[in-house]
Amino acid sequence: MINLDQYYELSPEQIEFYQKNRFIKLKNVFCKETLAFYGEKISRKVQELNTNKDPLDQRDTYGKAFLQIFNLWREDPDIKDFVFSKRLGRIAAELMQANGARIYHDQALFKEGGGGITPWHADQYYWPLATDKTVTAWIPLQAIPLEMGPLEFSAGSHVIVEGRDLAISDDSETKIAERLRVTDFQHVIEPFDLGEVSFHSGWVFHRAGANTTDQMRKVMTVIYMDSEMILKKPENENQQKDWEVWCPGAKIGEIINTEINPVVYSS
Repeated sequence: MINLDQYYELSPEQIEFYQKNRFIKLKNVFCKETLAFYGEKISRKVQELNTNKDPLDQRDTYGKAFLQIFNLWREDPDIKDFVFSKRLGRIAAELMQANGARIYHDQALFKEGGGGITPWHADQYYWPLATDKTVTAWIPLQAIPLEMGPLEFSAGSHVIVEGRDLAISDDSETKIAERLRVTDFQHVIEPFDLGEVSFHSGWVFHRAGANTTDQMRKVMTVIYMDSEMILKKPENENQQKDWEVWCPGAKIGEIINTEINPVVYSS
């Protein structure tokens, strides 16, 4: 298995690509043995904690998109080791061009067989964070062909302001798609090899297709922020909720340094 603290070397060209496009896919971040071990732990915990038992045809678009379980690092010591990996944390810090990486929260995103699309959106709509130095590691626990609904990106779309005020919904899928259609941003949709991990910033627009197979699409994600990230005054109800749930006790205008927002890598 890969040592979770082993350095993954990024080239200057990869960092430049990320800064320009605000996403990047990196191959061989983890080996199959590492993914098999931690994937089994994560899958078991998702099954244990999932409370969404409604049939797919009785859910709204968000509910059809994925089963979503948060902060698994607090539920299992092995998953904590995975989420707190310095291997991932250093990649995140280097891509953000920050001195360190702090955990915002993690979440498992399991898209069931027959599950629907994940609509176009920008994650940072939900986050009460003062800067755009954020990055999400999207970690498939298996190879993901196009039929399973891999993550898709609009390269460089972090510069667009329109659509930043939209939650994940049918409305965001329609309105953001219309806005992106009249731009020159490249729409990147590719399968993920086993061990391949993508990283994307909070303001880049992205989506995922439906899972048209009969197999679960298993993905673990870790959201990082600059280790010196400041809490800003929430601008919508979702940001207010995120402050209360994911940054409990943090104060507006101060570094988000709570017990559930630890620094996992510092240069």
